[in-house]
Order: sequence, then structure tokens, then C-alpha cells
Amino acid sequence: MNQIVIKGLEVETHIGVPDSERSAPQRLLIDVTLTPQVPFSELQDDIAKTVDYDLATQRIAALAGDRPRRLIETLASEIAEMLVEEFSAVRADVEVRKFVLPQTEYVAVRCTRLREI
Repeated sequence: MNQIVIKGLEVETHIGVPDSERSAPQRLLIDVTLTPQVPFSELQDDIAKTVDYDLATQRIAALAGDRPRRLIETLASEIAEMLVEEFSAVRADVEVRKFVLPQTEYVAVRCTRLREI
């Protein structure tokens, strides 16, 4: 299986259950693993046949910043769905990390979406 990995994409967004938490932007880290439709051996060095990971990171950051949300679960789901709908991926695995709880390194959620065939 061929995969493209985006590790530690930093985004800012307004997120959190209490209004006070959503009032200021928060830093989140996002990891994405994409399984492209075309195997690497068949790409012929053509970016049009694979996932443009630069464009994907721009879209993730834009999606994260487009509106406030209460749950990182919602954001993870929206990112995964966007990636399989807009990019040449058959699978998107997304992890969103939030740095909000004292005495923890972070809280994270994971979400997987598959392209419907």
C-alpha cells in the first residue's frame, strides 16, 4: 500500500465547548495519512496523478479556520470527508491534537473516511 503522510500540520481555529474557550484562536496539530488512488509505481512522475499534498494542507488550514466549532471530532470528520471528496485519495486518516487539559500533553481524536465506490 502506498501512503502520503502529513505530520504535525499546525492550524489555528476557534474551537471548544465553552464560549470562553472558543473566543480566542487555539493551536491544533493535525496528522493526515492519505492512500492515493494511483499506486506510486504508476505515477510516471506526474503530480496530476497523485495527491497534491501542498494544496491539501492549504485546504485543511482553510477548513479549520472557516468557522468556530465546539468539537475536535467535528473538525476531524470534516477534514477526512473533504480529503476523500476533493483529492485523489481512496482513504484519509486524520488525527487532530488539542492542547487544552492541564497535566496532559494533548487530547486527540482520530477519524477515517473511505471513498465511496
